[in-house]
Amino acid sequence: MKAISFTQHALPIDNPQALIDISLPRPTPGPRDLLVEVRAVSVNPVDTKVRAGTFTKEPKILGWDATGIVREVGAEVTLFQPGDEVFYAGSIARTGSYSEFHLVDERIVGHKPHSLSAADAAALPLTSITAWELLFDRLGVVEGTGEGKCLLITGAAGGVGSMLVQLARKLTRLTVIGTASRQETADWVRQLGAHHVIDHSQPLLAQLQALGVPEIDYVASLTHTEQHLVSIAVLKAKAGKEQALKEELLTLIEPTRAEPGNLDYVLFEQRDEQGTFYMREAFRDQAALDAHFSMPYFQRFAATADDLLQEPLQLIFLEQVSA
Repeated sequence: MKAISFTQHALPIDNPQALIDISLPRPTPGPRDLLVEVRAVSVNPVDTKVRAGTFTKEPKILGWDATGIVREVGAEVTLFQPGDEVFYAGSIARTGSYSEFHLVDERIVGHKPHSLSAADAAALPLTSITAWELLFDRLGVVEGTGEGKCLLITGAAGGVGSMLVQLARKLTRLTVIGTASRQETADWVRQLGAHHVIDHSQPLLAQLQALGVPEIDYVASLTHTEQHLVSIAVLKAKAGKEQALKEELLTLIEPTRAEPGNLDYVLFEQRDEQGTFYMREAFRDQAALDAHFSMPYFQRFAATADDLLQEPLQLIFLEQVSA
């Protein structure tokens, strides 16, 4: 069968060797597997990150989402049969979906909606799963609740954001505020059901205050997080109290990468009773550390945090990890 793979780490996508065509044997289904003849796949941000951050000697096939037709089933399969049209997001532990035929466990597969084309259906699984888990698992919203509370979604016109707007409107009572930076994307977010749309290319606080929204109960930051991080913390800090702001900053700052393969993680920790921030870094080498601290987004964040916290943001390098 034909497949699309990569072997070289982090090549620019316009390099002819970034992705290469290969031929592989047609796989044989395991007991709970479906062998799917792939009709459409989608390219997700995670695919680009895996390609940028993975070292491999053997060709590696990317891809989570796929739509296709079941051609063979494993001996223990009960939910599908050959000829069924299916869609799904596969497993990172298995070969990806950028191939002519693909194996997937039947327990993570759904019947493709008849109203959608193969390409449209392939765009749904991973973004929908991510939006669902973000709303109900990570944010802890209970289905059918949310009256009088607000959800802010930055990047509401993107894949995950557009699904999150719809799920929140259909399954909760939250007031949904989406952000978009262009007229066409702002119109799209309104069509999806957002109560309000603001512009994430502009400061968020003033726009939300103009809407009469002094604080936000839930935030899904899907774009420009470094630009709006401290503003989000202020919105969630319940009247802007300093200690609450510190707690929100600790909650909001997630592991992030400066350059693929260099920065393992960034974690802010509160290490003493006086509320001093400590930044725990794990880098592959000193050069990567120096490069990260010189990045404009980090310097902007530190300066803004200093102003809002009314004290210097204390940074201490604690450890270095081996490559």
